Amino acid sequence: MATVVTVVVGVFFLAMGSYALAAPAALIRPFGIRLEQPAARYEVRAVYGGFGLAMAAMLAIAATHDGPLRTGIMVTIGVALGGMAFGRIVSAVLDDRISFYPNWFYCVIEAVAAASLIATA
Repeated sequence: MATVVTVVVGVFFLAMGSYALAAPAALIRPFGIRLEQPAARYEVRAVYGGFGLAMAAMLAIAATHDGPLRTGIMVTIGVALGGMAFGRIVSAVLDDRISFYPNWFYCVIEAVAAASLIATA
């Protein structure tokens, strides 16, 4: 089961990272953010693209190894995803209410992926 969870979350990161590198403005558009300046596109490619591919690579390692390495990778990435979901919850407390998509949709994905990685680590 741990391998299945690791691969599924890894594929999500691989897809997100690849899409961010290829089309940063399209990736971020559902959030109402416009990437008019090159620096903004650099940022999306770095944070969503490069980081996403790095997470996918680490999850590929976790999927092919057992023991403390696998556990460490899965817990670390699970906690990172949990932190992302937590940030969205903080925004719900501090900011105006928003529609389910895209923010809450991704909050659910992040929370489920976090719990799944940590539970199967």
